[in-house]
Amino acid sequence: MKVHVRQAVPEDAAGLAEAVASAENSGMMLFGPGERGMTAEDAALIIRRLSTDAASALLVATAEDHVAGYLIARGDDTERTRHRAYVVIGVHEKFRGRGIGRALFGALDKWAAGRGLRRLELTVIAGNDAGVALYKKMGFEVEGIKRDSLLIDGKYVDEYYMAKLI
Repeated sequence: MKVHVRQAVPEDAAGLAEAVASAENSGMMLFGPGERGMTAEDAALIIRRLSTDAASALLVATAEDHVAGYLIARGDDTERTRHRAYVVIGVHEKFRGRGIGRALFGALDKWAAGRGLRRLELTVIAGNDAGVALYKKMGFEVEGIKRDSLLIDGKYVDEYYMAKLI
């Protein structure tokens, strides 16, 4: 399977909305299954906003003529924090375990280095073993635990705060 990673364009909106919904259906994202209900119009707006933000990026991985995954890196303009970006990644269920996450993180590293970033940050549900393993493989380390950070199905769940230095 050939994977291509690039900046999202407006034509990706429907595929991005589908990939986001699939990722959220995993139960391992901030939004629960069906909670956000992102439409193609919502996705198009996000693509437009992030494409005009020099400190941020919205990358999509395409495979087999589908948006197989996405990665958002949100930077900051504040002088003391402009060296870092917060990362959110999601992979469509049909493409999990097929190198999409690695490809997105590889492109992220190039994007971050090109902007002189020093630090990438993310949070992950502590029970998301596959996610934690991927992030560690990509150089992220657990820096802390956000105890009882999320309420999922009536139970409090911890999140790991992870980061990597570039």
